[in-house]
Amino acid sequence: MFEDFLNALQNFRRNKMRTFLSLLGIIIGVASVIVIMSMGQSSTKQIEETFGSSGLDMVSISTGFMRHRRDAITLDFNESFREDLFGAISGIKKIWYKNSLSTTLSYGDISATSTCTAVETDYIQTYGLSLESGDFFSVTDNVMGAQKIILGSDIASSLFPNGDAVGKHITLVTSSVPFSFEVIGVLKEQSSGMESTTTGCYITRGFYAKKITPNPSASTVMVQATSTSRATELVDILEDYCEKLSGTEGSVNVSSMQTIISQMSSITSTLSIMLSAIAAISLLVGGIGIMNIMIVTVTERKQEIGIRKALGASPAVIRQQFLIESSSITLLGGIVGILLGILISLAVEYVRSLSFVISWQSCFISFVFSVFVGIFFGYSPASRAAKLDPVMALSGE
Repeated sequence: MFEDFLNALQNFRRNKMRTFLSLLGIIIGVASVIVIMSMGQSSTKQIEETFGSSGLDMVSISTGFMRHRRDAITLDFNESFREDLFGAISGIKKIWYKNSLSTTLSYGDISATSTCTAVETDYIQTYGLSLESGDFFSVTDNVMGAQKIILGSDIASSLFPNGDAVGKHITLVTSSVPFSFEVIGVLKEQSSGMESTTTGCYITRGFYAKKITPNPSASTVMVQATSTSRATELVDILEDYCEKLSGTEGSVNVSSMQTIISQMSSITSTLSIMLSAIAAISLLVGGIGIMNIMIVTVTERKQEIGIRKALGASPAVIRQQFLIESSSITLLGGIVGILLGILISLAVEYVRSLSFVISWQSCFISFVFSVFVGIFFGYSPASRAAKLDPVMALSGE
């Protein structure tokens, strides 16, 4: 068998252009599959890095689209709703209320617009956000409605280019009403899912309820599940619960970071598989080309086949010789295709600034499939060579 492989390599050297053209379809097919699958896995990794690991055990509830119906009840995210939610559904660890407002922040002559979020005690740190400097809100800050603020990293850099934001007082304007706030912390820039660590800012919900909107209902309810897997389960459970309360389908929007990441990763994987299947067609086209080349090869080497048979070579040995030759072509094509696919993936993902991920599974599958193509499409010409009559073969007819 090894001798047949060496003979195949010698034949490739004698017919370099023919061999190259035979390899081309296999190379393109294997490289295409690897590039597509690697890009798909890199995109999935980038999605996970973008959302980060923060808040994977959180579920968000906000008011959704409500159709006009007489029996529809507008949900009020108040303390009664919080208590009822705790009592009705298991697997809930904690519930926070949030309110968002558009604001303009200014310090001296510098100003910046931001979406400010009024949050309850320990929500920010429980969500997984970290501080570059300063402190989080205390329980007292929230109860007393302290005029303290935590800035996102970009907002802090804009207002305080020298990086000395903590301890300074800034002006927050919302609905044309100015308020003075002490900066007590600056968030570290990080991937954080539904929370902004760069352009957003945070104040206590206690201040929001006392000075901005008295006794407010929450615009968003954040439910912390007992585990990440439970958070995924709670999405449908909470949606059904809220829709039963309101009597209207679509009365709330319920989502979790884990569900969003899973859905996006699933879409990316599905698209990668579909595109890879299309790219694999070129492998089949290359296989047909190999069959044609092997038929020509058998015709050209009739006398060689006749001599081997005259010397006692069995049909099985002749068949094996040409199967090894055809599979050797696709084996080489698979190796070159894998290397080319990796290089192209590296180049593309370098240009797009993606986290490079090699799909070793697709490399293995493409390699095995390419060898299979060589055996499958080489079997017919090999069988034709094995069935040749030695006398007819030596006569060249």
